[in-house]
This record gives sequence, structure tokens and C-alpha cells, in this order.
Amino acid sequence: MLLAKNMKGYKNLIKLVSIGFVDGFYYKPRVDHDVLRQYSEGLIALSACLAGEVQSYIMADEISKAEEAALLYKDIFKDDFYLELQDHGIEEQKKVNRQLVEFSRRLEIPLVCTNDVHYICREDAKAHEVLLCIQTGKTMDDEDRMRFQTEEFYLKSPEEMAELFKYVPEALENTVKIAERCNVEFVFHELKLPQYDVPEGFTAEEYLRKITSD
Repeated sequence: MLLAKNMKGYKNLIKLVSIGFVDGFYYKPRVDHDVLRQYSEGLIALSACLAGEVQSYIMADEISKAEEAALLYKDIFKDDFYLELQDHGIEEQKKVNRQLVEFSRRLEIPLVCTNDVHYICREDAKAHEVLLCIQTGKTMDDEDRMRFQTEEFYLKSPEEMAELFKYVPEALENTVKIAERCNVEFVFHELKLPQYDVPEGFTAEEYLRKITSD
């Protein structure tokens, strides 16, 4: 997960999204490590959910590769890379979290705790399940339909998060520190269209008309 600290980071985030969709799309938008390094300024990086690179290696018991990936992101983002802890009551997350805490202490990479939010309240889980069926063309009776493992993907209160992650108070503190460091300010009601140079003798409108009619 990437968060913009400032306007430079926001512009780099836009660039990364564009590259991911235009140049790196394969089932999903992707960017490689070299592109991340090129546009890392102004960004805070979190290691993401179970689908993240570090976490995926841990689940596959490839600990050395997970450590290598964590160190790579630390090298790219320096002090702006965090190992991300999540707890939605999923057994795999408990295994991953134990390893991430060990990595944090040994590799000197800070921790942050987050919750993957797909709906606001716990009681919205069933409605979310129905919406997933609509999205994927399934019914609630389909055994092989896409579904979430638990009903924990809601917006948890500070008290709930504090109880879940009371064993790593520094990770709770870092959520606040990261939020305070993200200071992108937008100026609204102003056009932000790019400026294109056109050949001599044309206005921008005339040249657009010419190249679209040729």
C-alpha cells in the first residue's frame, strides 16, 4: 500500500498508477521494483495484506525470500516503509504477524496495524456478501462463490484495534504518526489540464481539430 506524504508523493502515485495500467497490466495493474524506486519520493509504503509480497513469502514458508523482500522495500523507501499487521480472525494472519514482529525487531523496520475495510459496520457483512454475488454473477447458494472468511472487514473503533494489537503498542502509535505525516492539500475549482506545445500558426483548438480529422 502506498500513501502520499505531500504533493510530490501524490504526483508520483498518479504516475505509478498510470504505469501499472498502461505498461504493466496483466490481469491486474502492476509495477516492478525499479519503477517503484524511481517514483518513491514523497510516498509512505506499507507491506499490505496477505497478498503482499512479504506476507505471501511468509505464508509459503519462504522466510529468507520474505526477509529479502522486506529489506528491498526498506532500501527503496528508507524510513517510510512499514511492516503491516492485520487481524481479521484469519489463522494465516496470526502466523504472518508473528514473523513480521520478528522481522521488525531484527531488521529495524517499524510496524503499523491496519484493518481491511470493505463495509462500515459488522452487521453489513451479509449485505456485502450479497453484493459480491451480484458482482461475480453468483448466487448465495453457490458453494464455490467468492466470499470473505470472516465478518471482521468493517471499520473498527480505536478501542477494538487497541485490544487486537495490545502486544505491539508501537504499531498502534505508528498509525497516528503516519496519518499526521500525510499532508496533501488540493486546490479545488481550478482546471489542471496539461499544457501542450502546438506547431507555429495553430491555436491548441485548431491543432486538435487538424490531428483528429487527418
